[in-house]
Amino acid sequence: MYKDLSPNLKISITRSITQTFEQYMSDIAWSEDKFRIEDFVSSWQQYITTKALWYTEIPDDIKLNPGFHEELAVRINEIIDRILQDPPTDEQIATIQMMQEKQGTHYEYDCKAQAAYVEGLLKINI
Repeated sequence: MYKDLSPNLKISITRSITQTFEQYMSDIAWSEDKFRIEDFVSSWQQYITTKALWYTEIPDDIKLNPGFHEELAVRINEIIDRILQDPPTDEQIATIQMMQEKQGTHYEYDCKAQAAYVEGLLKINI
């Protein structure tokens, strides 16, 4: 069912998962201890039902189908894995290293999205 959706709809779904995941991780300060997949899925469900314009384009019979939700869960996991595996850019590493040296901090970051979060934190303290 998911695979039968239009390419534009799949792109919109991917974008909403990505944005919601990055926002959720920011909300919990990228803390692995605070991460709960149920909380993230709840955040994403709230987002899609209140803000996502594409949600109304999916027919109700598909939205109610358990198979669709299983396929969507697979897609969510793929997107989360992709985000977590995407390494920080050289520019992010250099910028963060420079700001941390100036500020005497040592934030950890393992992926590009987390590096963007850390960079934002450091810029607040300038």
